[in-house]
Amino acid sequence: MRFPAKEGLLVALSASGVRAVNNGLARTPQMGWNNWNTFACSVSSTLLTNTAKLLTEYGLQDLGYKYVVLDDCWSSGRDADGKLVADTTKFPDGMGAVAEELHGQGFLFGMYSSAGEMTCARYAGSLDYEENDAQSFADWGVDYLKYDNCYHMGRFGTPLISFNRFNEMAKALKKTGRSILYSLCSWGEDYVHTWGGSIANSWRISACIAPGTHCSVLAIINKVAPYIDRGLPGGWNDLDMLEVGHGGMTEEEYKAHFSMWAALKSPLLLGNDLRKLTASSLAIINNPAIIALNQDPRGRAVQRISRNLDVPKDRHGVGETHVWSGPLANGDQVVIFLNAADTDLDMSVSLEDVFIMDGVGTAPQVKQDWAIHDLWGSSGSRMSSHDAQTLLDAKDADARRSLLQTKLDWYNATELPYAQGLSRRDPRLFGERIGAVEAGGIISARVPRHAAKVFRLQSTSGEDTTRKSLLKDEL
Repeated sequence: MRFPAKEGLLVALSASGVRAVNNGLARTPQMGWNNWNTFACSVSSTLLTNTAKLLTEYGLQDLGYKYVVLDDCWSSGRDADGKLVADTTKFPDGMGAVAEELHGQGFLFGMYSSAGEMTCARYAGSLDYEENDAQSFADWGVDYLKYDNCYHMGRFGTPLISFNRFNEMAKALKKTGRSILYSLCSWGEDYVHTWGGSIANSWRISACIAPGTHCSVLAIINKVAPYIDRGLPGGWNDLDMLEVGHGGMTEEEYKAHFSMWAALKSPLLLGNDLRKLTASSLAIINNPAIIALNQDPRGRAVQRISRNLDVPKDRHGVGETHVWSGPLANGDQVVIFLNAADTDLDMSVSLEDVFIMDGVGTAPQVKQDWAIHDLWGSSGSRMSSHDAQTLLDAKDADARRSLLQTKLDWYNATELPYAQGLSRRDPRLFGERIGAVEAGGIISARVPRHAAKVFRLQSTSGEDTTRKSLLKDEL
């Protein structure tokens, strides 16, 4: 697609100022829960506050899941002054009361609107009401705005048109003086990855996630692969909500999904029903070693260093394997073998390829020895399904708190932020040490069908492996 010269220049300028949002938020990808995937329009204040209690009781709040986000269908329209009004049947005490309750539990409150005449569920949208609505959100104590793309009245089709439409809300939020995380949901349209970071803290890069469709986990991974470098502290590629525990995938697929979202530095927003959470799903979403990849202070997503399509395909003709790698804080490195083929496979990668971004054939890390930590290792620090079931079966909140603090000795990022835990080499963030790879060597693993193996490499050579930093967050 070609654009007029003037418009192309403006878009280039907005893209070059990708750090311009600089509102102090989302220095690591946001984490939390959103009701849409499971509940859609069946929302209420009770659902939000009860879900928040379960996030606390299951240890998820203290792992970093801080935002409770209310999606569509919450309003009853506008009043005579053009102000949005909450549905009093669903929210009898108003949105301010919901925010106050969630804040009292230690959470941050998120809400939803659309940069259109209507929201996706055909409720009142915020197009041309940006200042009114931003002020309402601020007055209610909102900390997060998910801003959708429905019913945009034809105001799309080029990056500049979409940028201007979404920027109106960015300016309105800033004008309120309240710190509100701004999450664009533009479905990846109009090259949002080139301008989203200049006005927002995250931007969706695809339509809504749905297993087995054009917006499957694999499809979204392949879509974001060419521009993973757009995500940096303060603004992130949003791969959409997590499907773990929502149905439609196997346990290994859920683990691969969660691992890739974490390593690609996507926001981690749960989309399941915590009242019906299974032990296997709980054991996945509370793996602190995987979450630490996402919350790593270096803020760099993994890059795909190889893709192989010459593998067995499923009945739909889908099958491929990937190797991904990326730098972590303190000089560590993550390596992921992703097997999307229709059979178990042996996969391998050389250290030269793992560190290819540090110098083709010249990276000093290739000449070092590395310990290999399996972040899904069965004897590592992650919660077993048995322990997860014990936590789910506990009689009340006090019993669950006791389990987390004593028997399970669970990681608490509220008390020990991930950056500090990684610096101290807290074993709960490093999984199971399974071996080592010598200088110039090869890492190999047997990877089940539709699964991922995730390894954290830690230098054992006694040499400084820390990369040079260009961002304050990495210092």
